[in-house]
Amino acid sequence: MEAAAAPDALLSGACVLFTLCMFSTGLSDLRHMQTTRSVNNIQFLPFLTTDVNNLSWLSYGLLKGDKTLVVVNSVGALLQTLYIVTYLRYCPRKAKIIQTKSTQCLSFSLTVATLLASASWTLYGLHLRDLYIMVPNIPGILTSLVRLGLFWQYPQVQEKNYSLLQT
Repeated sequence: MEAAAAPDALLSGACVLFTLCMFSTGLSDLRHMQTTRSVNNIQFLPFLTTDVNNLSWLSYGLLKGDKTLVVVNSVGALLQTLYIVTYLRYCPRKAKIIQTKSTQCLSFSLTVATLLASASWTLYGLHLRDLYIMVPNIPGILTSLVRLGLFWQYPQVQEKNYSLLQT
């Protein structure tokens, strides 16, 4: 019986670790927004969708009585709400990836962290044979793969703070 518990604990621990890492990737964006008093190159949608996802998972965790889901998603919802409030405070306008052909406004670390967290939760749900855990994380995998494709197609370019001299 204990031999079967070790893989469960390892997978559960990986889910918690990757998820908390994913939630914490926004801390650098939060610091950037607060120090520059702007939202340059930061997108709102990932904060919103993650917050909605956290609140949904928190409800499910409460319904199921799963303390791991409750704790992880409480932390996530708190952080995402903080990111949203800060974003709304400093947001003058929005950036567009396709129009600018640049992924400067996308967070690569958030994309990778979301892929790892979503994949680990999907595996956890698969292991438990729980579609309520597995299925909602599949969009996280798919959107992360799309964002990775955007990074490949439109590499991040450093902004140039100088103007070219005309000859």
